[in-house]
Amino acid sequence: MHSDEVFTEYKNDAPCKRADLPACPVETCVQLIGSKWRLLIMRDLLMNETMRFGALQRSVGKVSQKVLTTNLRAMEDAGLVVRRVYPEVPPRVEYSLTETSRSLKPIIDAMWTWGEDYQTKAR
Repeated sequence: MHSDEVFTEYKNDAPCKRADLPACPVETCVQLIGSKWRLLIMRDLLMNETMRFGALQRSVGKVSQKVLTTNLRAMEDAGLVVRRVYPEVPPRVEYSLTETSRSLKPIIDAMWTWGEDYQTKAR
């Protein structure tokens, strides 16, 4: 990205209210990233840093446009995803992870390693 590019950035910098979160920290994590699609979105954005919607949809797999949009918006509302909209025709929209969600990289890396180990033991 060039420093002279103009875009509108949509991200939620306000953390959720503690009263709105589950008492259990594990449940909080599951609530925020526990769906199949959200984990795959995070995986792909961790590997690619910034992705356009179409590339993200192809990368994630068999997800509908509606489901992907719904999950991206929920992640944006939770402060996990940043959406940048460039004033072009057609509009260019890029997604990336916030610092908060990038801090999950060691956990997703551990899930990758665990999955690889499990796959090698599978018949």
